[in-house]
Amino acid sequence: MHPIEHLRYVARSSGVAQESLVRETAGALLSFGRDPAVLVTACRRMLARQPSSGPLMWLASRALTAADPRAEVRACLEAVSDDQTARLLSRRLPLEASVCVLGWPDQISRVLRRRGDLRVLVVDVLGEGRHLVRRLSRQDGRAEDGQAERVEEVAESGLGAAAASVDFVLLETAAVGPDAFLAVAGSRAAAAVAHAAGVPVWLIAGRGTVLPGPMWDSLIERALGMAEAWDADEEIVPLALIEQVAGPDGLVSVAEAVSSTDCPVAPELFCSAI
Repeated sequence: MHPIEHLRYVARSSGVAQESLVRETAGALLSFGRDPAVLVTACRRMLARQPSSGPLMWLASRALTAADPRAEVRACLEAVSDDQTARLLSRRLPLEASVCVLGWPDQISRVLRRRGDLRVLVVDVLGEGRHLVRRLSRQDGRAEDGQAERVEEVAESGLGAAAASVDFVLLETAAVGPDAFLAVAGSRAAAAVAHAAGVPVWLIAGRGTVLPGPMWDSLIERALGMAEAWDADEEIVPLALIEQVAGPDGLVSVAEAVSSTDCPVAPELFCSAI
């Protein structure tokens, strides 16, 4: 497939895991690394089609600010491949803990598949939760070790009750800014209820999701700029509601997570420049 067609194919994809988006986009960008003008255009077009992806913003920013874009894209690919977020989170959740999740979060679902001892309440937001419940209840087409009894689907109307009744609320994000993060609609309510009830809220933020202020502002302008807040599939959630952040370096404080961004500022990607 021609690199331009490959990029268009990836840009049109929906519901794709962030790691897959980065991998496919990086493969296309490697073909443009020796032409800075084409590379900028390719990055802008990809972000216009995938506006809420922090890892894509991270990949594009690093490629555009590097002396050798192709080498930097390869380094980003290696970093994404080595992301240990799910494995490290799996180790930190207590035995037989109860957790509440929303929809079908990619990193969290990997943890839940590893940890069959967890009791899981899955809130069915955007119609995705029910599919995760089926996936967890029937590993390889059959119920395993009582897992079916440990996983329960919760209607959106029960979000508050679910968030207040578990040991942990786990929220996943594709973009984190200095004081907030972007997550599936319903996350702010779940975090607020859990916070008020004294239930720890852990944010799962994989490689490339933490952005510096200017890049975060640009991403939010693209992702939510034209939509009414109550109609959007994603929403901004204050980091003040989060107790800890699970990322590539393990479970850390919010302050530590925000300060660890390795995404440079690339003015070429600001919305006003497009």
